[in-house]
Amino acid sequence: MKRREFIKSSSLKAITAFAGASVFLKACHTEEDMIGEPNWIVEGSFDRPLIIPSMTNGTAFLNAQLSTYEILKGRSSATLSYANGLLGPTIRARNGEIVNVSLQNNLSEETNIHWHGIILPENMDGHPKDVATAGGSLNYDLPIIQRAGTYWYHPHSHGSTAKQVFMGLAGLFIVNDDEEAALNLPSGEFEIPIIIQDKHFEGSNLDYSPNDDEMMTGYLGEQILVNGLHAPYVSVSSEWYRFRILNGSTARVYNLGLTGGIHLNVIGADGGLLNTPESVSSILLGPGERLDVLIDFSNLPVGKEIFLVSNRFSEYNVQGRQSFDLLKFKVDKTSTSSFTLPSSLSTITSINPNQASNVRTFNIAKILGGEGGHGGAAKHSINGKTFEMERVDEIVNAGSTEIWEFDNMLGEEIHPMHIHGVQFQVLERTGGRNQILASEKAWKDTVLVMPGEKVRLIMTFPQYTGMFVFHCHNLEHEDDGMMLNYRIE
Repeated sequence: MKRREFIKSSSLKAITAFAGASVFLKACHTEEDMIGEPNWIVEGSFDRPLIIPSMTNGTAFLNAQLSTYEILKGRSSATLSYANGLLGPTIRARNGEIVNVSLQNNLSEETNIHWHGIILPENMDGHPKDVATAGGSLNYDLPIIQRAGTYWYHPHSHGSTAKQVFMGLAGLFIVNDDEEAALNLPSGEFEIPIIIQDKHFEGSNLDYSPNDDEMMTGYLGEQILVNGLHAPYVSVSSEWYRFRILNGSTARVYNLGLTGGIHLNVIGADGGLLNTPESVSSILLGPGERLDVLIDFSNLPVGKEIFLVSNRFSEYNVQGRQSFDLLKFKVDKTSTSSFTLPSSLSTITSINPNQASNVRTFNIAKILGGEGGHGGAAKHSINGKTFEMERVDEIVNAGSTEIWEFDNMLGEEIHPMHIHGVQFQVLERTGGRNQILASEKAWKDTVLVMPGEKVRLIMTFPQYTGMFVFHCHNLEHEDDGMMLNYRIE
């Protein structure tokens, strides 16, 4: 069976295992049928050391360009890059700074940069209308006014976002502040960024060529990369480590956990620290979402190996029916660290729903055109609309508090919804999982809405005025029009 035939027959059907409905619509293939098929995850030998992206402070020069990089062991591929390698440098800043970034576009197409999760003026945010043409450049002056957290950056030129991210244009953006520093969390060599992406190859070369059905489901790759390498390992001491994890895939969801019965201690999410640590055995992470976790290796003997894995999460979802390894940890030395997991991390004041001046509901389940919701004319939509560059779809008042509800109760596919220009709190999830996750008890900018779910968010908009977008962060969905404009005035 061809890759695309398999994807088509196994599209993300109606209700996932989380939905709790009495009737399930199965894909026509069982898990056993998937073994050996092109979409089945290909694990590697985990014998190459993890690469840590370079770090830059305060200023950065990013050159969007064609490049070549050894992703699969012993085989090079054409890529896009901001520097050398598959990913851009990690930009680190402190609250209160202004970060200066220059983008040179040496691609043959338009590009720009969206600073995902960072609250910025309209002309700095990376709206799809604000692009550098081929050979052009853009300068960004980024006032950092928010709390410490793990943010990231990537292109946002409409129609080509997914391809440019898939081919290598992405990087982390870390903000620090005094509150975080007072916790004395693991740092230096004990603080490791983890960027997870899935890739499809034709031979040795990265291949981004989704057909109509893959635009509907999302483009799923068979090889999982961590920091731009397939199947790497990282050597650790018997010590506490901090891992800043980004799901940088265009569409794939990961159900992260550890082998050996070890728990992840979630200390932060998209918009920074939680009130208190949350210990979990596994946790879902959708495209665009981040996790800040601590892992305790202190009780493991030298020579012990464990894996960061993605666990199964659905029998009825092609990307949820398999568990697979992502990254190997090798304990190679002892440590005498005295770090203790803090019982308190931060103070997050919940926004009172009574403060909301408006409630907006967005239907994200509706598919426009296409027989049975698929086919060349089919498109995902928000409230029955697809993106138009100049059209204003919603108007909000600067400084106002609103509740936004994303309704996927009748939907067939997963939608990680991202709102530019604001951080929000998750009020409620009904249907499906019917709960707020550990990682959703902090400030967020992207929320995972599974089929059969409705999620309510509350947010207070900044004083910055102008045009911003909100969209599905399944980047194939976004490029196909699942995005709207909203204006702050």
